[in-house]
Amino acid sequence: MSRYVLLILCLLLPVVSGASDEDHDVVKRLREAGEIVSLEKLLADARSRHSGRVLEIELEVERGLYVYEIEMVDEEGNVHEYYYDARDGRFLWEERYHGEVHE
Repeated sequence: MSRYVLLILCLLLPVVSGASDEDHDVVKRLREAGEIVSLEKLLADARSRHSGRVLEIELEVERGLYVYEIEMVDEEGNVHEYYYDARDGRFLWEERYHGEVHE
């Protein structure tokens, strides 16, 4: 599975670490080509599902499809991972980890 860590949130998030310029360029090209949706609407949806701090956002390729993963931590320290179809922004599933931050 390939992973692209996103930097396109640099104005929305204080820091997104671990991403290279190449990753950012790939995401930018996909967005400009209309192959993936804007992350802003997905981030708003994730925040409406649960309040908390964004830990990480990734664009993954799973079974040939682009999938956004938005990882958030709530006030109790529980981690919520939200998965979206990057082509149309459709919510796919959520994973929760109680009291475990996977950084």
